[in-house]
Amino acid sequence: MPHANAPLTELGRLRLARCVVDDGWPLRQAAQRFQVSVGTASRWAGRYRAEGAAGMTDRSSRPRTSPGRTPTRTERRIIKVRLARRWGPARIGFLLGLNPSTVHRVLTRYGLARLVHLDRATGQPVRRYERDAAGDLVHVDIKKLGNIPDGGGHKVHGRAAGNHNKQRTASPVRRGGQPRIGYSYLHNAVDDHSRLAYVEILPDETKETATAFWARAQTYFHANGITVKRVLTDNGSCYRSRLWRDALTAAGIAHKRTRPYRPQTNGKVERFNRTLLDEWAYAHPYQSENERREALPQWLHTYNHHRSHTALKGLPPASRVPNLTGQY
Repeated sequence: MPHANAPLTELGRLRLARCVVDDGWPLRQAAQRFQVSVGTASRWAGRYRAEGAAGMTDRSSRPRTSPGRTPTRTERRIIKVRLARRWGPARIGFLLGLNPSTVHRVLTRYGLARLVHLDRATGQPVRRYERDAAGDLVHVDIKKLGNIPDGGGHKVHGRAAGNHNKQRTASPVRRGGQPRIGYSYLHNAVDDHSRLAYVEILPDETKETATAFWARAQTYFHANGITVKRVLTDNGSCYRSRLWRDALTAAGIAHKRTRPYRPQTNGKVERFNRTLLDEWAYAHPYQSENERREALPQWLHTYNHHRSHTALKGLPPASRVPNLTGQY
């Protein structure tokens, strides 16, 4: 494809060449007519004589040989350090005695220019995927969250009060006459294609609670025009129960579990958990657990309908679910 300031397109080159070769125009006259140099006119005329109209296309400007290119052995060393230590170009360059720009060029050539594209645990390139349609796969997970005592936690009263509340949360019995704070369990379901999310705050993570949550989540997705075909979970005991299996089987939904110790497989809901904590659970100094829970429905509506999602080119999940309530 010619650059923006090129005086000739492929059709223009062909016309110039035909004027010279077929019609017998002098090179200088043809160059003046098409506003190019005589050398340019000569080049396109020569290609036309040798190759015909096919010779008018652009050719690669890459040299036949690159004697100044980084040796293959050095490139392999750069990649080995990158995968083993997850270092950037500056640190790799210092270790191997290379210019950081050289290291960056090699990493770019092999698709390793950004550390976020590598798995933190293994150092291998992350394989990203997205289902073609909403409902093809729904990610389900549970996030354990400590409750906020009345009057606020450490964001209100400081870290010392937070440590004291942490002891009250974890203790199986009352401490100092104060009631135990306890935990909440966020049951989350995220559609793989649209990232549409459904969340409930429940008191435990038993098989009965998880199965009942899924029944309500499936109803929510179905009400918004999404037919769930497959569910992906981790290997929690509630998801390995017969109750969970029978509930999915009765609905005609396939169940898939992640490999043990590989939460990256369920990465979309894991990333949603992080967003949920950053933008809702820990976003404000709540005065009580009830105040935080009351803020969840509005935040979830904003997430589904209004919040831009980088994986969706800045659009909200509702943009991929035409039947979503309020999305017309």
